[in-house]
Amino acid sequence: MKRIVLTGGGTAGHVTPNMALVPSLKEAGYDIQYIGSYNGIEKRLIEEMGIPYHGISSGKLRRYFDPKNFSDPFKVMKGYLEASHMIRKLKPDIVFSKGGFVSVPVVLAAKRRHVPVIIHESDLTPGLANKICIPAATKVCCNFPETLKHLPENKAVLTGSPIRQELFSGKKEEGLRLCGFDDSKPVLLVMGGSLGAVAINNAIRENLDELLKQFQIIHLCGRGHYDTSLDGKNGYKQFEYAKKELTHLFAATDLIISRAGANAICELLALKKPNILIPLPASQSRGDQLLNAASFEKSGYSYVLQEEELTSNTLLKAVQYVYDEREEYIQTLKESKLNRAIPIIMDLITKYSK
Repeated sequence: MKRIVLTGGGTAGHVTPNMALVPSLKEAGYDIQYIGSYNGIEKRLIEEMGIPYHGISSGKLRRYFDPKNFSDPFKVMKGYLEASHMIRKLKPDIVFSKGGFVSVPVVLAAKRRHVPVIIHESDLTPGLANKICIPAATKVCCNFPETLKHLPENKAVLTGSPIRQELFSGKKEEGLRLCGFDDSKPVLLVMGGSLGAVAINNAIRENLDELLKQFQIIHLCGRGHYDTSLDGKNGYKQFEYAKKELTHLFAATDLIISRAGANAICELLALKKPNILIPLPASQSRGDQLLNAASFEKSGYSYVLQEEELTSNTLLKAVQYVYDEREEYIQTLKESKLNRAIPIIMDLITKYSK
């Protein structure tokens, strides 16, 4: 039996694509092991799947001043030694990395021990962790056509993002029931990530009465952003976050407003949901969401509204436009070539397993 080590962590976006590959890896007969940080989000998610988990030390490499810059390099060095020991002990045939700083020592240790490595880059331009890892990689998978020019030509493979198959198992009727809705009006789903997005939350709530004239609204507002004063408002249902019920909420939804994190928008693409993207502005990020959103807009998958331009007028105009043009958006989403990530990545894993 061949063995694969999966790695990646720090955020859910660095874990869920790995989770999406697990059923296909099991079907292909791979023994699956996971290397992540001691107590990162990846530990809980992976252990819940019953996959053997191995924790290592993890530190962040920053391009800006932070007092932790003095201690984190030692954590990275410790992580490399631990990863090297783990690779020697597990003897994997291949490593698949989804990125995040915990993946750096794993990838470098695998390279040193001559274990093939496949990397997946979610964003349009590689982040610092993957930039460090790319020279050690056998192949580098990516989500966007524009990313190919940022990668070595002999390593780059356009795949799209692996999507968890359970996302397609939702039932519309169950989604409506969970919200106390009926099928008299279309459903608008608003999501700003696990922590929510204050600007989006405020814009939705300020225009709630106007939006409710045409839509029923599911609002994933993020932890700490639940507004109890809106409890019981007809046609409006809040969740701080959604887990198992998310598949049903997606199934019940006709239109989505979302941030532009790479994994989130690839899920919208796979689900073929007309969407409005409000990317995280450059002042709050390295600008990756702006690039992700621009690519999806150029491909015809999304309507993009910049946060700096978010007003009652622009929000309502965007919602009406995308809903009116929803059939055209759905057709474009259906025609996308980025919905075959798992078979392509599995072919690469099979080919390069030593």
